[in-house]
Amino acid sequence: MEKNQMTPQDRRKKRAMKIALGIVLGGLAGYLYYYFIGCDGTCPISSNPIRSILYGSVVGTLLGSAF
Repeated sequence: MEKNQMTPQDRRKKRAMKIALGIVLGGLAGYLYYYFIGCDGTCPISSNPIRSILYGSVVGTLLGSAF
């Protein structure tokens, strides 16, 4: 096996790290959206910090798994 080739385990680890990074960054982005832009009571996602974090994490997961 050549030095530059990745093993299947390395590829799985890299993919898992991308997804985990997407979850964390998406959650952070969701909270920052709630903190700086969120509204009071009428917006279903941005009125509650937990919902904003969960929504951001889901979007981050989708983006992390896409690349």
